[in-house]
Amino acid sequence: MKLNFRYFFHIYVVEAKSLSPFLIRGIINIFKELLINEQIHAKEVRLLGEDGAQLGIMPLEEALGMAQNAGLDLAMINGSGNPPVCKIMDYGKFKFDSVKREKELKKNQKVSELKCITIRRMTIDKHDMETKAKHVIKFLKNGDKVKVTLWMKQGREQLYTANALKVLNEFYDMVKEYGDFDKPPKKSGKDCMMIIVPKK
Repeated sequence: MKLNFRYFFHIYVVEAKSLSPFLIRGIINIFKELLINEQIHAKEVRLLGEDGAQLGIMPLEEALGMAQNAGLDLAMINGSGNPPVCKIMDYGKFKFDSVKREKELKKNQKVSELKCITIRRMTIDKHDMETKAKHVIKFLKNGDKVKVTLWMKQGREQLYTANALKVLNEFYDMVKEYGDFDKPPKKSGKDCMMIIVPKK
C-alpha cells in the first residue's frame, strides 16, 4: 500500500543506538511526518520504549496498548524495516521540540557571502588603501569571503603584473590579522585578484 506523507520542517534524531539518525543537513531540514497510532497498519512492529530501549517484536495491538497505557503515542520511525520500527513517545512534544531546535539552528547559522572589493589602479594612495582595508576587515568579521580585484588598464600596466601582485600582497598585510588566503594573488584575465576568508 502506498502511503501519502505530509511534510513539516524539523530535525529528528532517533535515540536508539541501533538505528541511523534521520537527519537531513541544510539550511532547512525536511522530514516526513511520522505515522502514529491508528495510522499504522502493520501486523507487528519492532518496538522501542520512550527511552530508546529495545522492547522486541510484537503485534501492533500490543504495542498500541503499551503506548496508550503510558499516556503516549506510538510512532513509526522506520517504515522500511521488517517489521517496521515504532517508538513510544509524546508525539506532540516531539514536534514542538523539533521545530524549536530547527529555529535555534537557523538562528545560529551564518550563510557566508562573497563580497567584492575593487582597486581601480596600481598607484592607489595610502588613504584609499586603508579605507578599502577597513571594508574588508568588516566583511571578514561578519564571516564573509572577500574577493579583491586590482584592475589593470590596457597598455603599459599590463606589462607590470609583478607590481600588481605586490600591491595586492601589501593590501593583504593590512587585513591579515582577520583573514587568510583562500586564493593568493594571481593574474586573472587582464586583471589580478585574490580571495580572503575569515580566520578560523
